[in-house]
Amino acid sequence: MNEKSWQSEAAELKRLAPKHFLFLCVANSARSQMAEGIARSLAPAGVKISSAGSKPSKVNPLAIQALAEKGIDITGHFSKAVETIPPGDVDVVITLCAEEECPLFLGKAKRIHWGLPDPGGAGLTDAQKLQSFRDVRDELVRRLSAVFGR
Repeated sequence: MNEKSWQSEAAELKRLAPKHFLFLCVANSARSQMAEGIARSLAPAGVKISSAGSKPSKVNPLAIQALAEKGIDITGHFSKAVETIPPGDVDVVITLCAEEECPLFLGKAKRIHWGLPDPGGAGLTDAQKLQSFRDVRDELVRRLSAVFGR
């Protein structure tokens, strides 16, 4: 996604001020979990933040570590199935998949796609994976700070 595209989407979301954001990925283990934690730390009171996946697994320890480095605690998070989220309750769905097919979400929510690379990519050393998680975290902070005006 190009720079201008996500920035215009962030500006539109800021203007619309949705009351429930849902972040989707396949496993709900890394990108969507980090987005949920970051958004919760930035969103104003009264805004609901959720995440889910089409094939939920478990929260990646590197996602927990990368957010802890910024003072955001997601140790209590767990992976959730997209089917558990009531579609009528969600105002905006942000899909974060890049290399895989993102889950579908039924309902009338506004849909935005921010394709970010899977930080737990195969063939990376542990140090490279942690850096990849940090890179995705920093990009999510940048985008969500624009959405929530921080």
